[in-house]
Amino acid sequence: MGETEKVEKAPKQSWFTGLKAEFKKIIWPEQKSLVRQTVAVVAVSVIVGLIIALMDTLIQYGVNFLVGFTL
Repeated sequence: MGETEKVEKAPKQSWFTGLKAEFKKIIWPEQKSLVRQTVAVVAVSVIVGLIIALMDTLIQYGVNFLVGFTL
């Protein structure tokens, strides 16, 4: 049977100390970059929403046409 070695554990730090150390590692984006990315996300979201609405309208029109209902 294999023998187990006792491994010394690193001393436990306070949770808040670890959290503070991790926050220091974060590279925050510049405001100009953040605004540009936010505008891009909003624009793409609006465009995709309009495409989905258009497709929904066309599909609904097609289904109504096939079933025989009139708009």
